Amino acid sequence: MSEIELKFDDKGLIPAIIQSSGTRKVLMMAYMNVETLRMTMETGFTHFYSRSRGTVWKKGESSGNTQTVKKILYDCDYDTLLIEVEESGPACHTGKETCFFNELGKEDKAVEKEADDADGIISRVYQVIQQRKRERPKGSYVAGLFEKGENAILKKIGEEGVEFTMACAKKDRLGAVYEAADLWFHSLVALAALDIPPEEVFKELRRRR
Repeated sequence: MSEIELKFDDKGLIPAIIQSSGTRKVLMMAYMNVETLRMTMETGFTHFYSRSRGTVWKKGESSGNTQTVKKILYDCDYDTLLIEVEESGPACHTGKETCFFNELGKEDKAVEKEADDADGIISRVYQVIQQRKRERPKGSYVAGLFEKGENAILKKIGEEGVEFTMACAKKDRLGAVYEAADLWFHSLVALAALDIPPEEVFKELRRRR
């Protein structure tokens, strides 16, 4: 069956559920149009249409976490796709294996499974940074750093490192905490520029224990 026979919505889009062919986990959900579905079928790698940016994008084009297509299925109503893939890395831009890691609580509001611990906080901050990097909203400090480029990001890390060192030298506990937060934050911005999720840093730290 060709993509022309599928039922696209009034904006020319069709939802595509991405599933790991190995683990059978649902990895993510995105939208395709006729063009990106054809690109997916022709190249063997998933391509999607971004509703927020109005552009075509290939999964993994910046992070390297591509998805090799194994099978494309469609439902009984012809209006939803299920694509089985072999993934080369995390599906979620937060570094998680799957985008579906939140669970609805008993009071019908989203509650993260993981505790509000250090790595959980860092992962959520990183998620916001990646969002600012993609969408570049006006007035955003992080978006402004990405607009200025790599030198501006690295310069801020240097500045914050010096300020953190000075606070520690002065035995300024509150200042050290504040400057450490700034240093960590700008380090996450630099990691996001390289599409390195904080989970990779966590793994390295665990290896050193």
